[in-house]
Amino acid sequence: MATSRLLRTSAAVLAATALLISGCSSGSSSPGGAASPGRTTKAGAQRPEDATLHPLPAAIPANLRPYYDQKLSWHPCTVAGFECATMKAPLDYAKPSPATDLKLAVARKKATGPGSRLGSLMVNPGGPGGSAIDYLQQYAPQPASVRARYDMVAMDPRGVARSEPVECLSNKQMDRYTETDQTPDSSAEVNGLVTAYRDFAKGCEARSGKVLPHVSTIEAARDMDVLRAVLGDKKLTYVGASYGTFLGATYAGLFPTRSGRLVLDGAMDPDRDSRTINLDQTRGFNTAFTAFAGDCIKKKDCPLGHKSAADAGKQLSAFFKKLDAHPVATGETRPLTESLAMTGVIAAMYDQRAWPMLREYLAQAKAGNGRGLLTLSDSYYERDANGKYANQMYANPAVNCLDLAPAFTTPDQVRAALPSFRKASPVFGDSFAWAALNCAYWPVKASGTFHRIEAKGAAPIIVVGTTRDPATPYAWAKSLAHQLTSATLLTYQGDGHTAYGRGSTCIDAAINTYLLKGTAPPKNALCK
Repeated sequence: MATSRLLRTSAAVLAATALLISGCSSGSSSPGGAASPGRTTKAGAQRPEDATLHPLPAAIPANLRPYYDQKLSWHPCTVAGFECATMKAPLDYAKPSPATDLKLAVARKKATGPGSRLGSLMVNPGGPGGSAIDYLQQYAPQPASVRARYDMVAMDPRGVARSEPVECLSNKQMDRYTETDQTPDSSAEVNGLVTAYRDFAKGCEARSGKVLPHVSTIEAARDMDVLRAVLGDKKLTYVGASYGTFLGATYAGLFPTRSGRLVLDGAMDPDRDSRTINLDQTRGFNTAFTAFAGDCIKKKDCPLGHKSAADAGKQLSAFFKKLDAHPVATGETRPLTESLAMTGVIAAMYDQRAWPMLREYLAQAKAGNGRGLLTLSDSYYERDANGKYANQMYANPAVNCLDLAPAFTTPDQVRAALPSFRKASPVFGDSFAWAALNCAYWPVKASGTFHRIEAKGAAPIIVVGTTRDPATPYAWAKSLAHQLTSATLLTYQGDGHTAYGRGSTCIDAAINTYLLKGTAPPKNALCK
């Protein structure tokens, strides 16, 4: 199994470590306006009194009709077998103007048959910031039976990849950013981390100031409705993974009567503030690491000893601390620093099929060769062999920091929260807590807030949760399924991030049957 395939499909769900725990699960304000004062969570975040996403009017406004009535001009993509087109969308749905329209990239692969065509099936891999087009053309898990009946469709969301991409840093600057110490041990190191976050935000504002205020999840969901109409579908059929579940749920909340068969795999909970999300994810990665460590200590080649999972964690923490003082050579100009090594380990937590690779690369790094862990880190950051970074690392905070208020606004708040993060994960707690500070310096104020999504009137929806999912904890899937009035929870008892197309015939059969026949699995269905 190729490293690049494994980590690009997994890491498309979330961005780099510095961005990962910055509010990956996004929440957006209702389309009616700003949130009103309401209850305060334990983390201190404000939530409006009426904290439910309300549907938009069913009638399409006259000033948006030109977008809904546009005709796409299809042409062959550079990838054989796919067609590509460009769709126009308003930069600001409140003030649409052709002068500021966005050009959003779309790709499709027409239904192959046999069998009658069921319509279009839109996919999104998550992120935010993952390219839906790359995912469709290279990794989408739908089997031949589904592809036979649907036109498979993907649109890179606004700010992502081919669709007016957010840009922030040069490749060399991004190299330095990824090497920033995210477990500061002194005031000087804290100042260095804050400076890195400030410089990153300033770079985004300088290069992408026009689009930054308009890359929210609500706006991306509205773009999906335009595409649905342009494709000629009365209802949206959709499979979204990780953040893509929040995008899909938001669509259902805004357009319940236009929601068809929706699969939300690796579900996010829109009703949590950013600090709670960060702490939940810290626990999730700790659960994943404990599972890895428990498996590792049974193997002869385990580089973390053979005593216990807890002891393996202590050994890994000691190794990270050693790297903090003395980075390891990699055979190129960039050494393996603590931050890069931790990113490599986190990357492997997304899929248990990467565990043998992680054991090998940890052993190599402890022996003085950090190339393997650097490769995992590079794949996670979407850095290619020529040192060029994909746009996901920039689009991710652009969406997250707009959708939710920051988890922390000062270093002192992070320091006060460190005990809870360390309790959640002795190995990753410090890094995840400090990573949650990045939105504090974002140049655009958050326009969204956390809220419930009920989508009353929507067709049956499948919410999929994996019990030991590191990035989207199982509790989030249960919460989302409870919020959505027409949802059925489908549980995969196992490891890794998301479940569809990852080897469970039980999960795949349930979802494929739903997509082809519209039949949802029974209530509280469980796959092992």
